[in-house]
Amino acid sequence: MPLAIVHSRGLDGLAALEVAVEVHLAAGLPNVTVVGLPDTEVREARDRVRAALQNAGFEFPRKRITVNLAPADLPKESGRFDLPIALGILAASGQIPATALAGHEFAGELSLSGELRPIRGALTMVLAAGGMGRCFVLPAGSAREAALASQVPVLAANTLLEVCAHLTGQAALTECLVDDTVRDDQCIDYPELADVRGQAQAKRGLEIAAAGEHSLLLAGPPGTGKSMLASRLPGLLPPMTLAAALESAAVLSLAGQFRPELFRRHPYRAPHHTASTAALVGGGSVPHPGEISLAHQGVLFLDELPEFDRRVLEALREPLDSGRIHISRAARQAEFPAQFQLVAAMNPCPCGYHGDPRGRCRCTPDQILRYRSKLSGPLLDRIDLQIEVPALPPEVLQQAPDGESSAGVRARVTKARERQLLRQGKANARLHAREIDRFCQPAAAAAVLLKQAISRFDLSARAFHRLLKVARTIADIKESDTIEAQHVAEAVQFRRFAKD
Repeated sequence: MPLAIVHSRGLDGLAALEVAVEVHLAAGLPNVTVVGLPDTEVREARDRVRAALQNAGFEFPRKRITVNLAPADLPKESGRFDLPIALGILAASGQIPATALAGHEFAGELSLSGELRPIRGALTMVLAAGGMGRCFVLPAGSAREAALASQVPVLAANTLLEVCAHLTGQAALTECLVDDTVRDDQCIDYPELADVRGQAQAKRGLEIAAAGEHSLLLAGPPGTGKSMLASRLPGLLPPMTLAAALESAAVLSLAGQFRPELFRRHPYRAPHHTASTAALVGGGSVPHPGEISLAHQGVLFLDELPEFDRRVLEALREPLDSGRIHISRAARQAEFPAQFQLVAAMNPCPCGYHGDPRGRCRCTPDQILRYRSKLSGPLLDRIDLQIEVPALPPEVLQQAPDGESSAGVRARVTKARERQLLRQGKANARLHAREIDRFCQPAAAAAVLLKQAISRFDLSARAFHRLLKVARTIADIKESDTIEAQHVAEAVQFRRFAKD
């Protein structure tokens, strides 16, 4: 039959839409034409496929070959269509049975020798293929991550010949199964909180941030442990649900950065302060996820916060509130999840030693003001906890670590998060205005203290709501159903730096 149809998937953001690879052979001068809005990588497939078929021992038809990637209005990118195109040519020329293609979906890049190379977004494609009643054939390097979805059978192949042997009934491909230990988050090794010496207030801030999913700013001189503290936050977060882990893994897979052994591990992203807006929030002519999406269900750490371009930082404001980022370009739009916890670090002044008792700071008040004014009020309003991390005295540095372990803190955090999910179905930091009125009502004494805090620190409505949500989290950690005055007082202590 001169026409064959092979099923595959194309990526449009996190959506993996079905693509029918139609291959037609006709009389005429030998030529291969690929239509259906292919990009450069897809158009180059004709040369890779020709060499792969010949080196695998198949005959490349000397006919006019037309490859249509339907639907035609969906842009097609990457080398994932190499394998479907090769199989379509073989089926249309009668070298493999076309009927065997019906129960499968295929994706994979071909080398010139016929070997299959890994592709991006394999997990995303398999998640979208659930319910179609087909099994998915993928390169062995991508099959293990795709099998985590448990949506459809995933068959792993190393070469084009192995795929053809499976379709002709000569040797069946092996289904890729995932060991249960990969799904177990108890085996994940995070940095240990007990290694941090001193800094009791900062550690307490980390616990509150982890329990309520709050954003955090650490400010202090160089070398006081800000980066070390930030790296401990993922190990304090509650275990990810399977749905959250799959969503996080799908975004990382889309960027080609997912490893199956890190499944259910909270991501920790720390981009350099020279990162562009597109690198941080996503973008490009073909929209791709940025650092905020790659940190989905994890932590985004921005060190030297004032050194980031102001426009880059301002782009964080909307996703910090909504937990998603919508990228619009002239021809493409995409939406990615961005439910991350922001942890930022900064020095108190340009030289870093403002307030040092030894008088090492030489910055003028104007220089300090200009440095801090690089962070806008609306951005600081969205950071729930603002903590000063002071320099430690020598005797504290020399003593053995004596802090609480990550496991102990994580147990309290998990218990507090469970209270929140049972009460309102989400973390405290994600509450909206109407939900705050319902779930964050303070006691009488706490309400008086809140009123005083608003006047003294000149808090905006947003800052007031965030202060109330932090107090609600502190109450949850202490297993209190009511927000008391001591909970509000502690929450106020974590917003003083920006107003000092």
